[in-house]
Amino acid sequence: MSPRLKGYALGIVAAATYGMNPLFALPLYSAGMTADSVLFFRYAMAIPLLAAMTAMRCRSFRVNRRQLLTLLILGLLMALSSLSLFLSYNYMDAGIASTILFVYPVMVAVIMAAVFRERLSPVMTASIALALGGIALLYRNSGGEALSLPGTLLALASALTYAIYIVAVNRSSLKYVPTLTVTFYLLLFGVTLFAGRLLLSGEIQTPPSDRWWLWGCVVCLAVFPTALSFVCTTGAIHYIGSTPTAILGALEPVTAVIIGVSVFGERLTPREIIGLVAIITAVTAVVAAPRMSLRLSSVRRMFPKIDRNRRHQ
Repeated sequence: MSPRLKGYALGIVAAATYGMNPLFALPLYSAGMTADSVLFFRYAMAIPLLAAMTAMRCRSFRVNRRQLLTLLILGLLMALSSLSLFLSYNYMDAGIASTILFVYPVMVAVIMAAVFRERLSPVMTASIALALGGIALLYRNSGGEALSLPGTLLALASALTYAIYIVAVNRSSLKYVPTLTVTFYLLLFGVTLFAGRLLLSGEIQTPPSDRWWLWGCVVCLAVFPTALSFVCTTGAIHYIGSTPTAILGALEPVTAVIIGVSVFGERLTPREIIGLVAIITAVTAVVAAPRMSLRLSSVRRMFPKIDRNRRHQ
């Protein structure tokens, strides 16, 4: 298998495994576990996996005090994004919530333009409008029944906190720290949010003893959408670059929708299907725009402008 083909395969696996969150989370919800309990076990079990991968790849765990403080803040931010998404599953179909989450690249573009004065291209502006239109279509189905407002706001909050996290990582000194090391500390600090909420609530739910197999869902949450998805994403970026990997990320909400419909019996109306396509198209245009512009520039250089005065001579 060529390196490029291997990169695309890793990118597809990364997106598909991250989209498996509902597959393993919803059975745990049906057993009475709360989002805090599910996420606590997901993060707690993923931490030793990341530690082992970091050690096996000979990456250092050493960070300075400033980086440690940044990791603490970003770890809590990532945990808040996960918590918002998992809470939204209580109010709306998981496939719809996962698709709304996927507007985070658009939010990143808006933050960069508003805070760091980066110029919004026409493609970016059109993509933002298309994504908002897609969310509007998802918000009300063909029967006129609106989706849950708390669920929609929670999914958007998850997208926003994740967008802020991405901007903060790119603008901090963490870009010089190995990615495995960063992710290990993010999970380590992030799990404290769920541990604190569980201590305040005074209870932690575990799978019922008569349904011991649900522990498999807990383990799968830690392995597939967390550790495996991260490793495959890193490999895909190495082989094919960040832009194609991000475009393949459009498979995340598609996977979640397919799982929701095929496994959990969720129903999609034509209006919601159009909304899903609109959001995925908008985000794909956002991440693909720089490469498209580069290719268009290359094509233009192949056909230089002809001086009109010289043409008529």
